[in-house]
Amino acid sequence: MDYQNRAGSKFGGGGVASQSATNADRRERLRKLALETIDLDKDPYFFRNHVGSFECRLCLTVHQNDGSYLAHTQGRKHQTNLARRAAKEQKEAANKDALLNGGFMPGVQVRKNIVKIGRPGYKITKVRDPLTRQAGLLFQLLYPEIAPGVQPRVRFMSAYEQKIEDPDKGFQYLLVAAEPYETCGFKLQAREIDRREGRYWTWWDADAKEFWCQVLFKTERDERYSNVPGGDEGLSWTTKLWKEKRQFMVHGAGVSAYKNGIRAGACRKRNFQVTTFAQEA
Repeated sequence: MDYQNRAGSKFGGGGVASQSATNADRRERLRKLALETIDLDKDPYFFRNHVGSFECRLCLTVHQNDGSYLAHTQGRKHQTNLARRAAKEQKEAANKDALLNGGFMPGVQVRKNIVKIGRPGYKITKVRDPLTRQAGLLFQLLYPEIAPGVQPRVRFMSAYEQKIEDPDKGFQYLLVAAEPYETCGFKLQAREIDRREGRYWTWWDADAKEFWCQVLFKTERDERYSNVPGGDEGLSWTTKLWKEKRQFMVHGAGVSAYKNGIRAGACRKRNFQVTTFAQEA
């Protein structure tokens, strides 16, 4: 840098360089250093547009001369984008190798081709809650040849989702799936399911290979006032217990019978009235 040909400086004396002069000298040194190590003809991100400017395809920046572009390649933004691009290419190469070796990409679920062995035996029982008088169904399915580590799964399906029968808005379907058995579908009334604790539950007996599922339908009053503010969902446990006591006494039992029922755990474990509906071995 020329320090002596400045206004106000003596011959042979070094004047104080300004900020702009220091930046210009720094860019020139970086350009000369980059020219020694970088060949612009082999740079895949170097591009010269139709107006004579230089562009960086990686960072999408525009530079007026090659020195500015070379200084940009030594900066933090360009180096960070290079590291990101290298990590992305490494990940894509690993996924490609896994596909070529017969594997699968992480996060992608592969559909298994499993030979179905038929439908499981099942039993359906009508149940009714003695306090709320809610009607429901109790499903019992037998899976003696179920695959190791597999637990049956349950879901409800609308009549418009299935393609076996003509859609009927008055019905819905309960599906139970467990490999290698076929998926069982039970046709139910299109009534709202009571999903509160103790009303709807599933249980898998891994020792006996039996799957139990209980479904209780909401009463007409519950369906009508289910979304009304101030329902049972917002009540405290003492208020709910008082309502159960009132319902218990309305159905013909006295206070002493209610207290005995509390001691026997009748309010927590309800004894349902059972009637056989269908059975298939």
